[in-house]
Amino acid sequence: MKKTLLPAAMAVAIALVALTPCANAAEGDSITFNLKVSAGAAACLKPNAGGRVTVSDLGLVQNLHVETANLPPNTEFTVFLIQIPHSPFGLSWYQGDIRTNRDGRAVGDFTGIFSKETFIQAPNVAPAPQVFPDNAAVNPATPPVQIYHLGIWFADPNAAGAANCPSTMTPFDGDHQAGIQVLNTTNFPDTRGPLFAIQ
Repeated sequence: MKKTLLPAAMAVAIALVALTPCANAAEGDSITFNLKVSAGAAACLKPNAGGRVTVSDLGLVQNLHVETANLPPNTEFTVFLIQIPHSPFGLSWYQGDIRTNRDGRAVGDFTGIFSKETFIQAPNVAPAPQVFPDNAAVNPATPPVQIYHLGIWFADPNAAGAANCPSTMTPFDGDHQAGIQVLNTTNFPDTRGPLFAIQ
């Protein structure tokens, strides 16, 4: 009984959050927002696939709590902070992995700076470690770039193919061999993603 009620309750909760406007949060508060199915995965995922994220402000850091539902079961996915929620994505920062259970649900918690102050910078060009074949030898210089969006990818292109999704290889995993993006925050403007709400 519990096994059948939990997916339904989660789907209702995600639907209710979609109706709630995203307001700015003060220190100690939290915000909750939905993840949308990515355009490239819409034809191969379940119609009710989706996700919900809660960012809780802990003062010096934030907790990013990710829940997904109705994704392919027993499959690993990667979580990234990204500059733009859709291609070309811009600057991207790997947060970690989540794995779905047999019902296609996954939960992950990440601690860091997930707020208006989240950014990437490179004050100057410097040598970079070349660990994987596609690594750059040096970084490009860039002033601070704010990154307020979230994206989730198949951790393996073969897992995407097994789920009847395109098996296109992308670099969005620790070994730079990931599948396509499945969820993102395109329900927010490109230059004002949901993390901006934590001041």
